[in-house]
Formats: sequence, structure tokens, C-alpha cells
Amino acid sequence: MIVVADSEGAADRLRAGVLSCPACAGRLRPYGHARSRSVRGLDGTRVTARPRRARCGDCRATQVLLPVTMACRRADSTEVIGHALAAKAAGVGFRAIAARLGRPAATVRAWLRRAGPEHAHWLYRQAVQHCARVDRELLVHPACLPTMLATALNLLAGAA
Repeated sequence: MIVVADSEGAADRLRAGVLSCPACAGRLRPYGHARSRSVRGLDGTRVTARPRRARCGDCRATQVLLPVTMACRRADSTEVIGHALAAKAAGVGFRAIAARLGRPAATVRAWLRRAGPEHAHWLYRQAVQHCARVDRELLVHPACLPTMLATALNLLAGAA
């Protein structure tokens, strides 16, 4: 699974033979489409996509070019899950978040558990890398936020 920000641009790069395999660094080639996927958006709408599929010419592994709006094996869009993480970073409990988003409490609790301290540190490292590419000034005076998750989300928002 390869998450892509621009599905059309990724499809163009795939056709041009520019994308490389994450397993062996071989050249990926078009290999049809994956099954159609539909996820719930923040406002209750359905987001549907039929992602491109690619196959490595060297190791023969297949990959799906999943749009950034969708999370792997999740019924909700990344926007919905992101709102839940932002609310957690602000100190809101999972039951209140579930009520706000109109999702089952068990689902929201599972998202938040997966975003534990290890994930927050990974997200923070990603945020620092993005900020360094976009504008190093974002890293000069880091905000004093209560959790690593809150700091990481704040940096990512600044980079965006």
C-alpha cells in the first residue's frame, strides 16, 4: 500500500515509470485498478475511489496507490480520524469525541489507542521533517503544548 497525495499525479508518474517499489526499489508499472472503496466523510457524505494498482517489474509484488483521504482498513476518512486525534490532543475523552463525530465509542477508542506514545513520536518526527522542508522558522519557537501528539499536530498544521 502506497499512500499518495495526488492520485492523478501518481497515476501519471506510474505510467511514466518514475515510481519505485517500496520493497526492492524496482520500477513500478500500471497493473489495473484495485476494488472500489468507499469511506464516511466528516459531514456524513461518502468518499469513493477506485485506486490504481501497480506491480514491480523486479520482485513482482503488487501495490495499491491509496489516496491520502483514505486510511488503510478504515471505514472513515482520514479527515474524520484526524479530527478525533486533534480532539484527543485537546484533552477530550473518547466518548465525547464519538458523540461529536457520530461514530461508535469503541471505534473512536480504537483509533485513539493506535495513536499512542510511539505513534505520537513518529508523527512528531514526520512533522519536524515537513517543517524543515517548508519553513525552518516553524521550528524556532516550538509551542509548549501538553502532549507530544498536540505538538506534532500543531507542527503539521503549521507546515500545511
